[in-house]
Amino acid sequence: MSAVQVALLLSLVSLFSLPVNGDYKIGVGRYDITGPAAEIEMMGMANPSQIANGIHFRQYSRAFIVVNASNDTNRVVFVSIDACMGTQIMKNKVVEKLQSNKTFAGLYTDDNVCISGTHTHSGPAGYFQYLLYEITSRGFSQETLDAIVDGIVESIAEAHQNIVPGKLLYNTGVLLNASRNRSPTAYLLNPEADKALYQYDTDKDMVVIKFVDNNGTDLGMINWFAVHGTSMNNTNTYISGDNKGYASLLHEKDMDKDSLPGQSKFIAAYAQSNEGDVTPNLMPQHCPGHPEVPCDANSSKCLVKGKELFCIAFGPGVDMFDSTRIIGERQFDKGKELYDAAFKELSGPVQYLKVNRDFSNIELEFNGKKVHTCTPAMGDSFAAGTIDGPGAFSFKQNDTTGNKFWDLVGHLLHEPSKEEKECQAPKPILLDTGDINILYPWAPRIVPLQMFRIGQLVISAVPAEFTTMSGRYLKNAVKKIFNATGDSDIIPVIAGLSNTYSDYVTTYYEYQQQRYEGGSTIFGPYTLNAYVQEFSKLAVALATNNATGLDKGPPTPDYYSRQKSLILPVLTDKQPKGKKIGDVKVDVKESYAINDTVEVVFWAGNPRNDRKTNSTFLTVEIEDNDQWTVMYTDASLETRFKWEYDHSDTLCIMDEIFDGGCTSHVTIQWFIPPDTVPGTYRIQHFGAYKNDGVHQYQGVSGTFKVTKM
Repeated sequence: MSAVQVALLLSLVSLFSLPVNGDYKIGVGRYDITGPAAEIEMMGMANPSQIANGIHFRQYSRAFIVVNASNDTNRVVFVSIDACMGTQIMKNKVVEKLQSNKTFAGLYTDDNVCISGTHTHSGPAGYFQYLLYEITSRGFSQETLDAIVDGIVESIAEAHQNIVPGKLLYNTGVLLNASRNRSPTAYLLNPEADKALYQYDTDKDMVVIKFVDNNGTDLGMINWFAVHGTSMNNTNTYISGDNKGYASLLHEKDMDKDSLPGQSKFIAAYAQSNEGDVTPNLMPQHCPGHPEVPCDANSSKCLVKGKELFCIAFGPGVDMFDSTRIIGERQFDKGKELYDAAFKELSGPVQYLKVNRDFSNIELEFNGKKVHTCTPAMGDSFAAGTIDGPGAFSFKQNDTTGNKFWDLVGHLLHEPSKEEKECQAPKPILLDTGDINILYPWAPRIVPLQMFRIGQLVISAVPAEFTTMSGRYLKNAVKKIFNATGDSDIIPVIAGLSNTYSDYVTTYYEYQQQRYEGGSTIFGPYTLNAYVQEFSKLAVALATNNATGLDKGPPTPDYYSRQKSLILPVLTDKQPKGKKIGDVKVDVKESYAINDTVEVVFWAGNPRNDRKTNSTFLTVEIEDNDQWTVMYTDASLETRFKWEYDHSDTLCIMDEIFDGGCTSHVTIQWFIPPDTVPGTYRIQHFGAYKNDGVHQYQGVSGTFKVTKM
């Protein structure tokens, strides 16, 4: 029997083995969260020169509601967003908007809504309430926050409107060719007995939850797999969902082939898990410009003519766009295979718990002695970056001694106490972030811990980036607790980067080496043990259905009113001499063949004037009987949209002050795919310019032919 026949048989088995009714009511929704596509730094790489100026493809919020069919008050909302992470200020504002809506008030709260980031490093920054994460983005960005918050709320509203009786089916599998460990020497420090339980040094497990209504109609899917959203590297300036966003769009297109991206009825979330030490860049680290020079495995540096350079890793593609495609396709291929073969059903209660914990001083026991977590602090290795995105200056990974010069500079902001240094050891403290409150707090002390149970599925929503082994320890602890109460078929899942961001979580053993992940584990060497202890309390409460005595913890911090920004507004868009905004600057050619790239340039306004939410800055259209049909938008994987000033940013600032603004243009590219229908095409551009108000405009290219040859 062929592979195709096997897949078809499994699909038929899945269809005809569905029970008539499920335990749940379910709803799915999606909405655009693409932020300002110009002049805002990207979030994730901490690179001030990585400033957005275009769109690779749009970013979305995908919401999934599960309601206990026999008790409407028991419901949970899992939201996966194409953003670097969920943040506290984001969660606060989402809950505020939901509670201000009469339809949702009391239904969707801080307790039963989870917001998890896919961890793309290619989205606009500025949506935090802690200053450390905003420094390289010139502070807070209201534009970015509004785009994300409004999109999340709209996706939840759509999911709520779509609630129907349905079933949740699940499947699990292994994906081997989409990830590797970027700190393998730290992983090796874990106890031999624990490592022996696993074949790989990253989590290769993929968990799929399939949403279908009681008629067997496919509604959506949540897929958890651990891999960083860093296929797009720190030179990228296009907004992008990276490999997970790519996989989502592929799956949605596959299930609704006639739909445009972001408009399919089927909604697929490729969500994040314990990706802390997991990279999608599969090629070995190398010395840039000197591939013959070896990289030190511990520090990820190489020595060239007496100078230390940062080693980097790319691949598996020829460039970052190709790598994003490959890793996205590999996740989609496995995700679709597991989805099609998912016929085991979730059944049982819908439960949720959420507490806050002050992680600056959690007391616990480790190896027979009483210990505690620490006030937040960043180590020197944090500033070294990773092989996905290296740091700067003389910093290096695997630094347990520190750099006297840089530590002196960092301690000018706040000198850590002797007790703090001892608590964080062997981490040398570069930035004592937990005690820096210049303008407002630089790092969180209070973090949210949230757990959902949907039948056999137990989701631990963690507010950080857990390494591979850290996630395994937590999942094992949760599973052990449920097993002890008679639930032997529990499926534990880590939902990474959820609800707020508190950097990394390594194991105690990995922490000793102080790779980047250890240097970024802000609460000290016992951080993971504290998480396991506190999440275990939630697991006990859910497993026994008894939360009596469970402390809700301190109130959720809110520093929204204290946010500061150095981001300048758009002042005005200057009309080009003898032309108007929207006119073609460089037109298309008359004819192209399959696999060619079509390119057209328009005089343009600043994309910040109108984000074109749930719309598009471009369309590629085919002519059919004197009618134009849209085939691609700026959310399509086959297009790119790039905005630029006609002069340098500095000159344009001067022009805005003295000469009424600066002209700008957009370049639109269409990469003609092999399955393109030959015919007559055109490209349209849509935007808004600012000049005594904001005005909409559009432009159209000349027509062109696409031929097979």
